[in-house]
Amino acid sequence: MSEFLLSGLLNGLAVGSIYALIALGFALLYKSTKILNLAHGELVLFGGYLAIALTRAVPFPVAVVLTLLAAAVLGFTVERVIMRPLFGQPLLSVIIVTLALGYVVRGLMVGIWGGSTRNFPQVLPGGIVRVAGIPIQPAGVYSAVTAACLLLGFWLFFRYSLVGIAMRAAANDQLTASTLGVSLRRVFAYAWAFASIAGAVGGILLGLWLGVNFALGFVGLKALAAVILGGLDSIPGAILGGVTIGIIETIAGGYIDANIIYGFKDITAFVVILLVLLVRPYGLFGTEHVERL
Repeated sequence: MSEFLLSGLLNGLAVGSIYALIALGFALLYKSTKILNLAHGELVLFGGYLAIALTRAVPFPVAVVLTLLAAAVLGFTVERVIMRPLFGQPLLSVIIVTLALGYVVRGLMVGIWGGSTRNFPQVLPGGIVRVAGIPIQPAGVYSAVTAACLLLGFWLFFRYSLVGIAMRAAANDQLTASTLGVSLRRVFAYAWAFASIAGAVGGILLGLWLGVNFALGFVGLKALAAVILGGLDSIPGAILGGVTIGIIETIAGGYIDANIIYGFKDITAFVVILLVLLVRPYGLFGTEHVERL
């Protein structure tokens, strides 16, 4: 049992770190623009499928760079062509547009790449190794370390760069930031670009580890669960929520899936947020808003 727990903890940390990276993009976009992007899972799919397609023509590192550039361009384009004309429109309308956008992107990917599972060329070590008797997947470790380094890189960027500071200012108070000369439209464009990059990186890391198929888009909903768990307006909460979801899904979900209810692992994230929201409707680290009537 202890071996199961330790193995589940390590694998959960690996999966959770990738969930955290994807959730970071989700939370960043919401905090900067107040838009709940229901097409985020399709950005994960886009990154995985495009990177695999590019590896057939160029070396893997070049394919990754080109994929991230394409993701940034996609984010900028979506913001400029689709979201910017909706600026000031009812929030529900904007959310429905993101849902429709997700279906359009998914349909295009089905038409281009089909619905079968695709795998990257052997870039990371495969199989399972045992460390102190505990089974560990090297691919998961590499993916987790990469995700952790990227999370640190995002933090440094938002902490010290001029663009990052402007985005944090707009996220904290859009009216004040605009008064001080921050271009909200530019901030929104950067937010969409960075959210797309975070989603694409998550798709590549999960694809390297597990392969890419359309079930990978479901990870976007798990990232949403992580963001809601941590608090929609809390970026640290989203990161912690991603790691927490990964660990609980791997340990509790894996045990119940194998011994009690088959298929429970895939719904573990949503069971967790239901239980948490019953106690804390704003998430673990979200800000409670009080309105006077």
